Amino acid sequence: MSTAASLVQREPALRGQTVVVIGGSAGIGFETAKLARSEGANLILAARDPERLHHAASQLEALSTEAFDASDPASLERFFGNLPTTIDHVLVTAGRPHYGRLIDLDFAQARDALTEHLLVTLQVARNAAPKVRPGGTLLFMGGTGARRPGIGLGFAATVTAAMPALTASLALELAPVRVNLIAAGFVDTPLSASLLGEDLEKRRNQLREALPIHRVVEAADVAALAVHIMTNTALTGATYDIDGGQQFVRGA
Repeated sequence: MSTAASLVQREPALRGQTVVVIGGSAGIGFETAKLARSEGANLILAARDPERLHHAASQLEALSTEAFDASDPASLERFFGNLPTTIDHVLVTAGRPHYGRLIDLDFAQARDALTEHLLVTLQVARNAAPKVRPGGTLLFMGGTGARRPGIGLGFAATVTAAMPALTASLALELAPVRVNLIAAGFVDTPLSASLLGEDLEKRRNQLREALPIHRVVEAADVAALAVHIMTNTALTGATYDIDGGQQFVRGA
């Protein structure tokens, strides 16, 4: 018997399911959508940039797309209101980290930063939960990098600490819809490139030397975790770290 003939055929893990990705045009969102599509999922993608969103949707054969700012409550409510009656999973990767000294952060900046993370999470949960089938998933992105206090990390640390508690509370309130959080360290994405600019390759090399895994975490690594959380129906209310051990290495 040939090796090929002996392989067991596996049913695609998300066949016939609908996966919504907010922030699905690039980085972690795009890679998760691509993996979900390869596992048989139907895709609904949302992002801010219409051109980039259209390109991603054409690559992944998405059912539909909508370009909007997820931090705008009215746009978010309209988006979920227009979705099909039943969806299976929602991943939210929209938003970016906020760095800087707390005493230099004005209240308008603070409100915007909170909205991008904690309040968007609440808005998505409120609007998505009635559409998600029992056992389906709301999946949010957090981080591990600000778990150690540091100057310039105060606001990021606040969000980092709050998101697991918010996730666990939502999991209890929205059951049997499952709610989980992915906490990532540095991930090599276009967002990281935009934040680091010319220092990107230096940061990559630093992490290759310092991390226990001896490589940089890629968006595809996070996507694999996201799809696993979608398909494993025993997982809810939890935070899943994926940083290659970055939080355990001083100075990384």
